[in-house]
Amino acid sequence: MMELMPFLLFIAICVVLLAGYPVAFTLAGTSLAFAGIGVLTGTFDASFLNAIPNRIYGNIIANTTLFAVPMFVFMGVMLEKSRIAEDLLNGMTLLFGKMRGGLGLSVIIVGMLLAASTGIVGATVVTMGVLSLPTMLKAGYQPSLATGTICATGTLGQIIPPSIALVLLGDVMSTAYQQAQIDMGIFSTQTVSVGDLFSGAIVPGLLLVLFYSVYMLGMAIFKPEFAPPAKQEDIDAIKASSSIMEQVLKSLLPPLLLIISVLGSILFGVATPTEAAGVGGLGAILLALAKRQLSLSILREVSIATAKVSSMIYMILIGAGIFSLVFRGFSGDVLVENIFQSLPGGEIAAIVLVMLVVFLLGFILDFIEITYMVVPIVGPILLAMGFDPVWLGIMLAVNLQTSFLTPPFGFALFYLRGAAPDKVLTSDIYKGVIPFIIIQLIMLLLLALWPELTTWLPSLL
Repeated sequence: MMELMPFLLFIAICVVLLAGYPVAFTLAGTSLAFAGIGVLTGTFDASFLNAIPNRIYGNIIANTTLFAVPMFVFMGVMLEKSRIAEDLLNGMTLLFGKMRGGLGLSVIIVGMLLAASTGIVGATVVTMGVLSLPTMLKAGYQPSLATGTICATGTLGQIIPPSIALVLLGDVMSTAYQQAQIDMGIFSTQTVSVGDLFSGAIVPGLLLVLFYSVYMLGMAIFKPEFAPPAKQEDIDAIKASSSIMEQVLKSLLPPLLLIISVLGSILFGVATPTEAAGVGGLGAILLALAKRQLSLSILREVSIATAKVSSMIYMILIGAGIFSLVFRGFSGDVLVENIFQSLPGGEIAAIVLVMLVVFLLGFILDFIEITYMVVPIVGPILLAMGFDPVWLGIMLAVNLQTSFLTPPFGFALFYLRGAAPDKVLTSDIYKGVIPFIIIQLIMLLLLALWPELTTWLPSLL
């Protein structure tokens, strides 16, 4: 019975989360409760708990890589308040609105640019839901197609850098990669950085945008009544005295310059992700000033929102760190390694099992919990089997992206449900995301068959 304690701990945490308790306190509280039971029954070494302060301070609070998180959050919230999404959507609507499926293409392109500018899924989904969903429904778009497109493009912030998910995943993968090398007797360890994951995610992210666009054009061609052109009155309402191309360029250039300054500085080694995040935060302030959308009240609102989101993330990281420590104290890592080694099919079976578990956990857990609960346990084992750390990281990132779309607990579904008008049914949102979940699973299969899609650009850089 005691050898099952790691699995019982994991199941207990999932049950408590489903009961509605806060994630951070569930992770820490349940883990400490199991540790107490283990100490009383003689199955857990209490000295493991002595490492908690060092884990919290050394791995989380003083981790300079994680300093990028609040600055990227600040950048995303500031861009949301500066109405950059509204300008982008208007520009793309002028460009594509008169063609069938044009509104859907506009949403996909704007979602891609917002993902590369902000990296925050919730902000993108809500903003696009408020700005574009009424226009798409007024034009006659099928509700499930409109809502599915908005939810899916909103989740591009998970995979297209600079992504907060990739920052967190990169931090965990770096530790897991070093642990795997030590387990293999390699003490002159190599590292994998957040910048490596950023460069590895660019090609898969652009491919997802391409697949979404092909799906939208296919619906426009084969089911034209589902994706009609925008209403002429809506196009006329956003036309200015300047030419269409001038409007498009004015809306497109500011976020592109910000993307190039942030992402380019990371990819070409000019700045670390943390330094680039600082540049992004300053760039967002300058864009807001240029658009005359910055005031003391907005700055205060952005700062409070940043503090709330960052505090939530850091508390989850602390809770997940305690869970990981207690799980190892029960020899859970050894148990998982033995299971992987006993699987028929070796490495292939192990990676398929992990991807399946991560996909299923996405139905009930957020990407942060999955990243810090699952990856520290399975990451060193899989990397010791010889898998490339960048490839594994991007595979997990694309898989985690589906956690925002999978009913019934996909966060993107909740975000859009709160922003959508009452006439849009929840069932429409659920039906609308299914094709995009299938597209993401196809993307996972392509990455599994051609790892070069993720490893080519990092090796080139």
